[in-house]
Amino acid sequence: MPNTATRSGPDAPTPAPPPAKVASRRPAASQLQRRSARLGWLFASPALLVIAAVLLFPIVFSVVMSFSNVDVTGSGIHLSGTTTGNYGILFDSARWRHALYFTVLYTIGTVVVEIVLGTAIALVLERLRTGRGWMMALLLMPWAMITVISAQLWAYIYNGVYGVLNSALHPLIGHDVNVLGTPVEAAVAMAAADIWKTTPFVAIIVLAGLVMLPGDIVEAARIDGASAWTTFWQVRLPLLRPTLAIAVMFRILQAFGLFDLPFVLTNGGPGTSTESLAVLGYRVLFTDLKFGPGAAVATSTAVLVLIGCLLFLKVFRAQVGSEEN
Repeated sequence: MPNTATRSGPDAPTPAPPPAKVASRRPAASQLQRRSARLGWLFASPALLVIAAVLLFPIVFSVVMSFSNVDVTGSGIHLSGTTTGNYGILFDSARWRHALYFTVLYTIGTVVVEIVLGTAIALVLERLRTGRGWMMALLLMPWAMITVISAQLWAYIYNGVYGVLNSALHPLIGHDVNVLGTPVEAAVAMAAADIWKTTPFVAIIVLAGLVMLPGDIVEAARIDGASAWTTFWQVRLPLLRPTLAIAVMFRILQAFGLFDLPFVLTNGGPGTSTESLAVLGYRVLFTDLKFGPGAAVATSTAVLVLIGCLLFLKVFRAQVGSEEN
């Protein structure tokens, strides 16, 4: 039997390179990556310190204040002891429960309407071949306007004496119309102003998602004979769900922290019918000077928003995972 171990020539097997050289490069590469990471953290540390000072410190201080006995004196604010009494006062308050109820209903109503209208506007903009840039610029004007200014403009429209709405409806019904004078009408009027301002934001996000959709899938559905309505509901809308989730998340965060629109437009009235949690926290803190309960309002609001967003993301991920399976 011939010995193949000593074979030489063109048919001889080529010896494999020693693995030590390959392995020796990995520590050098990982060391370079660690060095680059440390350098990146070094350059980012000033910005991170500013963010921590501006954002994290007030949040932590608010949580600490909500669990403390707060004394307001001429020399400042003094925290003493640990207590849950601030949250006891909060949960026993009918005013806080009404503000929570109003904020939740307002958030759900406005977000649903904005998602529907924003999607419809995005579908129209997608079909435009000329003038889309001009239409998008006009569409973004309400969103770019400062909320305090837009709220004041809507206050002029809703004014029961010289408002545009009153001037239009007075000849038809024979008497003045003051939509900000009753609780339900004031809430609807405030929601309309919010929808007018923030629907363009949703439309731009949805339009970006529509543009990024793969055209071959939509074209295949049309070739198979699917109508435009069926193509949208069964093909395009499922693909748009991540984009819609982003829009819903942003709008929930913004709507639940509503402050400037009710503060300027209705001042929380009539009475406290349109008082949001943010307006309530402001009044308890800076009008009543009750810093403990006011910090409890702010902390509980942040916790509720966090829980709502986490639940929404969990449901969204479960739905997407079931569709992929």
